Parts: sequence; structure tokens; C-alpha cells
Amino acid sequence: MGCFFSKKSRRKSPEKEERTPTTTTVETATSNAVPLGNNTDEAPKQYSWDKREKVDPKDYMLSNVKDATVGRLPGKLNGQQFVIQDCENCNIYVFDHSATITIDDCVNCRIVLGPVKGSVFFRGCKDIKCVVACQQFRTRDCKKMDVFLCCATQPIIESSTGMKFGCFQYFYPELAFHFKDAGLSVFNNNWSNIHDFTPVSGENNWSMLPEAAMVLDYVPAPEPDSEFKSVRISTDASRSIVPLTKGGRRKDSEESCLFVFFAGDYATANARKLIDEANSKGFVLIQTKEVSMRPEDVKRVFQNNAEDLGEWITKGPVIALELNGDGVVEACKNIASEVFNGNKVFVSENKNTSSRDVDNFFNFADMQMGL
Repeated sequence: MGCFFSKKSRRKSPEKEERTPTTTTVETATSNAVPLGNNTDEAPKQYSWDKREKVDPKDYMLSNVKDATVGRLPGKLNGQQFVIQDCENCNIYVFDHSATITIDDCVNCRIVLGPVKGSVFFRGCKDIKCVVACQQFRTRDCKKMDVFLCCATQPIIESSTGMKFGCFQYFYPELAFHFKDAGLSVFNNNWSNIHDFTPVSGENNWSMLPEAAMVLDYVPAPEPDSEFKSVRISTDASRSIVPLTKGGRRKDSEESCLFVFFAGDYATANARKLIDEANSKGFVLIQTKEVSMRPEDVKRVFQNNAEDLGEWITKGPVIALELNGDGVVEACKNIASEVFNGNKVFVSENKNTSSRDVDNFFNFADMQMGL
């Protein structure tokens, strides 16, 4: 740690430099001296680190808690890192965004984590049921975890067994703002694309939760007598801030359609409206992505349809959705003309080329996000 010192000096006058003062002269000069610049009246200089609000590490940690409902309300973390350790049989609610979260040596806990800008790392945990949104997700030396996940990158498990994953399904009023503050897109979710860093031959260390799995069957809502009762949560998939996707599960139909919204004031709202329209017609959302494109990417991804798209991709990221079901291409073309007329969109032209459209775009998106 560096140390800073300052030393005040007094400049001698030319007269005094020309002669050597006697003892009497020195004493007189000392007794009648007036500090230059009124230094005695000056306030100490303030530095930026002096003005910072004092942080108590205990505010950003949960440790050695048992049989309790604990966590943090909105506005308590504001992007700071957070630590949870040595908790047993607890309901833990973190209704705020944070930088990173580590969860160590917890047993039999139900956990909800608001959006995390960086990584969520579970270590040495057992019998955990949780709802997590983050940039990176990783476990090490964990057993029996059920995770409703939204993860921007590929989730990684290491030396972990009995891991089950489902798509994030959650809502509370501040959640959309917390996603934005954490720099996460609700359309970038790799929840089912798990990488097992330590696979065991002939065994599966992870699997997917049942498609009909509901969050409340795993992680309860805050009890009415807890400090979190004021947070109006919902686990209804139709209200979830993150779209419910089928992910890596087997598709019901061989026909898929690529639907792309180009940047605009209502791109996110339009994407959600499309999902509602498609669901009402019995189609299934497989995957979504929000990604930036360069002019040179347009021809490779959209091929023969790229001619008038170059200017649109410079306006901001595009939002792409893969929808699945018999007759989905024709249905999406009708929705585009009836509901989104006047918005710049791309829709697969026919079912013979739609699979190629889907592969071209999502392979490109995966490469971009892997850079």
C-alpha cells in the first residue's frame, strides 16, 4: 500500500539569505512569524476516495444463516458483488442487480438471484433450487441442483452431479431495469446449452427439468410475514421478463421459421407481441438472440435477401426468434403483414429454405457471442 506525505516549505527573503542571523535575530523572527498563505485556516484537501460512502462488507454478504428467509431488497446492492456462504435450509431472495455472486457450501436452500453482470459461481453446494440470471454460470463440486436459468454464455458445470436445468421464468417490477443495469439482454439465453467440464463415461451429470416445470414448485414466493412481502413477484411464464424457450429439447415439428426485427424504438415490444401471437396459434418458441451485425455479415446471413438490409443493421442490434410448428412459415408471413406492417422485419420466405435461414443466423450469432 502506498503512502502519501506532504511537506510545507518557507521561502527565505533575499535579505535574510545575504546575512547570517544572530541568535537574537532568529528568536525575534520566530516569535513574530506569520504563516504564509494563511495555511492554518485552510481546509484539508479532499480526494475522490475521501468522498466515497463507507461500505460495510456485511451488507454484501450472507453467512452462517440457518432456517431463515433472508436476502436483499431492490436498491440494496446496486451493482456491487455479493457473497452467500454456509447457509442451510434458507429461502434467499436477492431482488437487485449485482456485479458477481459466489455461493459457497450452502445446503438445502431455495435461492432467487436478480441479474448479475458477471459470473454466478456455486461451489460445494448441495440440494439447491434456484432462479438465476447472469452473464456466466458455473458450478464446482455441487450435487443435486435445480436451476431456472438465463445465461448469456454457455453454462459450465465441473465435478458436479444431479444438475437439472430449465428456462428462467420470473417477474418483479424492477427486473427489466435490473437486466438493463447489468448489461444483459432477455433474448440471449443459453440455459440448455450446458458444458460439462468433467464428464464421466456412461453417466449424465446433468439433464433438463420437465418441460411443464413451474418455478413455484421448486422455489416458493416470499412469505407474507417476511421483509420481501412488498416485492410483487410472478412466476407465470406469460409475464416472465425472459421469453420461455424450448431450448435444446426435441422439436415437435420439422418446420421452423426465422423472424428478425431490426433496431427501432419498439423492437423489444414487437418481439414480445410476436411471441404472444405465435403462442396463441399453437407455435413454439425455440430460441432467441439479440446481436449486433456488420454490413459484411448481412450477405452471409441473409444471402439473397440482403440487398436492402445493410442500412438497417447499422441502427443497432437485431432481435431474432426461431418459431416451430407445422405451417409456421406461412403464419409468420401473415403476422408480419397484418401486425407489423411498417416495421422492418425479415421472415423466412418458404419452408424449403427456412431451416437454412435459422442455421445461418443462429450459427452466426453464436460465433459473435463467443468472441
